[in-house]
Amino acid sequence: KTLTLEAVDLQWAIILQIFMLIWYSPVEHLTVRNLTFRGPLEELTEYAFQPLLSSVEQLISLDGSMKALTLEHVRNKVYYFNQEILYRQFSEMNIANLTIADAYMPHMLCPNRTSSFQYLNFSHNALTDELFQNCGTLADLKLLILQKNKFESLRKVSFMTSRMKSLTYLDMSNNLLRHDGAGVQCQWAESLAELDLSSNQLAGAVFECLPANVQKLSLRNNQISNVPSGVAELKSLEELNLASNRLADLPGCSGFTSLQFLNVEMNSILTPSADFFQSCPRVRELQAGHNPFQCSCELQAFIRLERRSGGKLFGWPAAYVCEYPEGLRGTELKDFHLSPLACNTTLLLVTALLLT
Repeated sequence: KTLTLEAVDLQWAIILQIFMLIWYSPVEHLTVRNLTFRGPLEELTEYAFQPLLSSVEQLISLDGSMKALTLEHVRNKVYYFNQEILYRQFSEMNIANLTIADAYMPHMLCPNRTSSFQYLNFSHNALTDELFQNCGTLADLKLLILQKNKFESLRKVSFMTSRMKSLTYLDMSNNLLRHDGAGVQCQWAESLAELDLSSNQLAGAVFECLPANVQKLSLRNNQISNVPSGVAELKSLEELNLASNRLADLPGCSGFTSLQFLNVEMNSILTPSADFFQSCPRVRELQAGHNPFQCSCELQAFIRLERRSGGKLFGWPAAYVCEYPEGLRGTELKDFHLSPLACNTTLLLVTALLLT
């Protein structure tokens, strides 16, 4: 049922013959790691490739036992041939799961007919914004993983998904994505429930271009300094990850009425708002540790918030430590206390006057 080949270094013609042999076998899951295909000079022309590829094209369109094909760490030492012919073979495969990872692949073609793909993983390649534009044959696709590629436009990514009627999960992490806003409309698949946009170059304008029905959203490790209010109405959003950004305060929940989990660790929050749980009544867990907290009178209200929250602050107390002033650096917030006199200006003035 499952077959794994390691360190395959053969002529392209022989590799194709092996694939054809396996396709007729009972194998359902084929994995090939560290694949290098090469070819002698007489096989470099399109004319020489075509007969073999045509045989494979006829083969892969048949209903066989194969359900999943995984190619990892692929290196090509065959040059001067039409790569579109090769991409066409993979795009037309009649299987549910296809993975081509770490293959320096610059493009993949849209299937000519309605595809049976439900899972596609093209991570760690050289794919760009032109992938699957105006592609309407991936209606059954549910999971799409495109991390570690060269995508730049969040708007084009949204259009890529717009005709994927079954898509529920999309991973676009570790790309070069930006979104400048400027009133540009985005168009996402309505079925998209989980979106990973971590490790890109996105700022606050990203909230103008998000799937309306998303439930889990990761914007970890971007350049977001604020969450604009009144821009995004993500009524289904339950989990939001904003860790490792540039936030100066906790975001409100005016546009996220269903939010239950929020992660704002490793931002630039000095004095977090103490009314967070009032504005976000459904939040069950807040991760706000590892920020450069400024231990002053203003922080006292947030510390009292932890006592009233009933354990909703994840990582308390170890992850919540004073960074400023220098004399309190390293002190856990639970151990930081100031007298009521020191934090009440009116009381302090009255006391001083009475003493005087």
